[in-house]
Amino acid sequence: MKLVKTKLQDCLILEPNVFKDNRGYFLESYNKNTFNELTGMSVNFVQDNESFSSKGVLRGLHYQTGDFAQAKLVRVIKGKVLDVAVDIRKDSLTFGEHISVELSEENKKQLFVPRGFAHGFIVLSDVALFSYKCDNFYNKASEGGIIFSDPKLNIDWILPKNQFLVSDKDLELPELKNAII
Repeated sequence: MKLVKTKLQDCLILEPNVFKDNRGYFLESYNKNTFNELTGMSVNFVQDNESFSSKGVLRGLHYQTGDFAQAKLVRVIKGKVLDVAVDIRKDSLTFGEHISVELSEENKKQLFVPRGFAHGFIVLSDVALFSYKCDNFYNKASEGGIIFSDPKLNIDWILPKNQFLVSDKDLELPELKNAII
């Protein structure tokens, strides 16, 4: 597995070794020892989640606060998404900055989103099967979010806005300057 650092501290891209032959392919998507050795972190994932979405579905930007903050290891099993992580750590030199990474069934890349980041994605293919590991359990009372269209973040979601499919809940999220973090 190859580790690629991003401009945001501890937000990392992981590229697994993929072994292909005439039958298909094999990859090890996660190995705790390998992950901890590569990243220099000791992360204990406790929950796996999966979502299925159609083209234009935009989920995010979400995070958990306080004792229920979550780190995530995200990947796409089918399709293609633009995945976005926003640094919301108030004491960080990159507070309010974001990265965008294309994750797809073709490139097999994974993104590690540490605690203290908001996360979201938009589906670029006809459909996408999105999978992620979390290092803490979900807690509804600790939900937080930032509106995807925050002008200060200025995220390029690639698709035209008229193709976005966003939940009513996500449309009501505040801008970063008004978010509870």
